[in-house]
Amino acid sequence: MYRSLLKPLLFRLDAEDAHHLTLGGLEAASKVPLWPQAARALTVPGGETLCQTLWGQAFASPVGLAAGLDKNGVAVPAFSALGFGFLEVGTVTPQPQPGNDRPRLFRLPPDEALINRMGFNNGGTEALHGRLQGLRTRPAPVWVNIGKNKATPNEAAAQDYRRCVAALQDVADAFVVNVSSPNTPGLRALQAADELAALVRAVLDEVEAGRVRALRRPPVLVKLAPDLHSADFEASVAAVVGAGAAGLIISNTTLARGGLTHPAQQEAGGLSGRPLTARSTALVREAYRLTGGRVPIVGVGGIFTAQDAYDKIRAGASLVEVYSALIYKGPGLVRELNAGLAELLRRDGLRGIDEVVGVDAG
Repeated sequence: MYRSLLKPLLFRLDAEDAHHLTLGGLEAASKVPLWPQAARALTVPGGETLCQTLWGQAFASPVGLAAGLDKNGVAVPAFSALGFGFLEVGTVTPQPQPGNDRPRLFRLPPDEALINRMGFNNGGTEALHGRLQGLRTRPAPVWVNIGKNKATPNEAAAQDYRRCVAALQDVADAFVVNVSSPNTPGLRALQAADELAALVRAVLDEVEAGRVRALRRPPVLVKLAPDLHSADFEASVAAVVGAGAAGLIISNTTLARGGLTHPAQQEAGGLSGRPLTARSTALVREAYRLTGGRVPIVGVGGIFTAQDAYDKIRAGASLVEVYSALIYKGPGLVRELNAGLAELLRRDGLRGIDEVVGVDAG
């Protein structure tokens, strides 16, 4: 129904208006008693095939929701009902901020891509805390992607990340340090090895400081950009792992524009979707090689089919995330990915995801 009826209607609207309309519908659906739990039973395959335990957390599926779609955590139950194994909300900053001026979100249908320059628009940590604390049930882990406010200079960025951790540690199942968005001026400079190592240590120090108060010690992952030069990527990965982060997310949106056909390719911002498929998979493979598989990797970028997800897992990703494909293929995508991954594992005579992680990394 989505692809034949709803998608044509939504694609007539401005991309951000369509996003808010859809998110509003999911927020309303989240409040329907018992619906999310009942729907989830149909969207996550039974059995142990897709199950994993990472960082002491259970994942019923390796397919997660990427950050940016539900910045303020307003529709967690509905997204869980779609069959996601985990959800990443945010990016959230300590103080609310409106983000960049509109228009700031663009569809490129022939390229199956999106360009956004949202600029960390969000309601701040206090609002997000209230929503996550108010969840009646949490069928899937909820990660929180954290960033700095636009007005905060880079030399004070660590304090913003620490404030996010302090405000949300009791409701976050993991933190994702976002230093790779291209839409906050100067943010990507924090990916340089020395700065990144210091930032990760600061975040980990805050997590440790809040461990007794929050009664939890959520893992900390770092999300990197796909545009780093090879030597810089290697240095950043080494810095993240050396500082003690629990995992990597590969990758964020790109500034590259090669091979696009839609006129909106000229818009400033980060590109996501199908054009990132091969690049992000190659970077997952490289990160797995560099780390020797010592820390879990989350593969993101251009996942439209179960084979796309499987390729990233075989390259070294323990988990994967989707965003742009949801816009183009609709909410049934998650169930398709879960069923398709289970079938691919059966085809290859494998009993679980862990048996295939990194087999193509070389």
